[in-house]
Amino acid sequence: MGLFGTNGIRGVFPSELGIPEIHDICCSLAEHLGRCRVLVGRDGRASSESVAAAACAVLNSRGIDCADAGLVPTPCLEYAVKKLGYSAGVMATASHNPPEYAGIKVCAGDGVELARADENEIECIYEARSWGASERFGSTTGEGRALDTYVEGAASLLDRAAIASRRPKVVLDVGNGAQAEAAPRFCRLLGLEPIIVNGEVDPSFPGRGPEPTPETLGGLSGSVKSHGADLGVAFDGDGDRSMFCDERGAVLTGEQSALVLARHVLARRPGALLVTCVNSGSSAESVAAESGARVRRTDVGSVEVSRAMTGSGALVGFEENGGFMYGEHNQVRDGVMTLGLMLEAVSVSGTPVSGLASSLPPSHTAKTKVPCTPGQARRVMDELRAGRGGCSLSGGVRVDIGPREWVMVRPSGTEPILRIYAEAPSRARLDGLLCEYSEMARRANE
Repeated sequence: MGLFGTNGIRGVFPSELGIPEIHDICCSLAEHLGRCRVLVGRDGRASSESVAAAACAVLNSRGIDCADAGLVPTPCLEYAVKKLGYSAGVMATASHNPPEYAGIKVCAGDGVELARADENEIECIYEARSWGASERFGSTTGEGRALDTYVEGAASLLDRAAIASRRPKVVLDVGNGAQAEAAPRFCRLLGLEPIIVNGEVDPSFPGRGPEPTPETLGGLSGSVKSHGADLGVAFDGDGDRSMFCDERGAVLTGEQSALVLARHVLARRPGALLVTCVNSGSSAESVAAESGARVRRTDVGSVEVSRAMTGSGALVGFEENGGFMYGEHNQVRDGVMTLGLMLEAVSVSGTPVSGLASSLPPSHTAKTKVPCTPGQARRVMDELRAGRGGCSLSGGVRVDIGPREWVMVRPSGTEPILRIYAEAPSRARLDGLLCEYSEMARRANE
């Protein structure tokens, strides 16, 4: 993996990714962009204010004018870039990584993450340190319209009358992260008064960490049950991914919630296109077939899905990790838009979240992770290819075992871990596969 990982640039601050590296990255970005206007935002990490300030200063020194949006979710920055007429966006964030990480995500003028070809060009400039002298200095101003533009844009695409009539009670677990202001503001714009968990921005993410998983959302589940809420939602550190909890406190997998929303959205536009990654389960095809929709599979990563959507006019895109993309809004993962669609699905159908999830085609998918160095990951994938007939796919290896039964193993592009994905015809078989392949990966690490 080069400078850019699966989704942006990340590293431990400042030992792996410090201000000197930010300087060179932003010089490379400026050389790639040319003279333009860039919107800069940040999440609530301890490092992000310094990273954002450094980005503005370096871009200014290279002749680029910047506007500072302040602390905003990543999808807010991306949407504001598109709607407010900026040429690009730079977000200081390490997304769901642990608190000690810093990072940068970059989006193009269409509000979507840079295509891989653009990332590759920036990496080449970075490696060669081939940036010329600047003939002018840019300036940095404030940009106070981003949050309102974002929440109003998402709300405008929903059936607000149905939501106002049903008035679903929702618990927001903002995870001490970047959705702390935007998500509650969005709910109030829809006429709802949310119950808020872990609502204070805190760079140490004390509530449940920056990555929402079924294992870390006990607090959200308990709050939904104690308040008699209709649903709960938890966001990751920079607010682009959403994990949902039904009215009984059961946490849905990212894939389950994506399929619920895909069915809801595709039903009103028969024959549309759905884009998802190769590590999502086979139920995507089943749900799409209900409305005559088509499915396109991409390599793993939100960049791959987003850019496939922009080139095809796709209505829906998703990853299995809680990243859902609604093409009518923006072709990126978006926690607030995803929440709005779930509120709309419950309100329009009159069906609780548990009912929407239980009506999905039978499917058993899950994932796990094992700490792993790059060298250890290569040994695991070599063993899968040699001993189990695995085929190389999207930076990893997939072993197809039978109908709706497979395992995919790939090193993370953002952390020193090996991710293991699986689908099986039963829960027991799925658990067995995850245990078997996790143990194999751990043996390779010894």
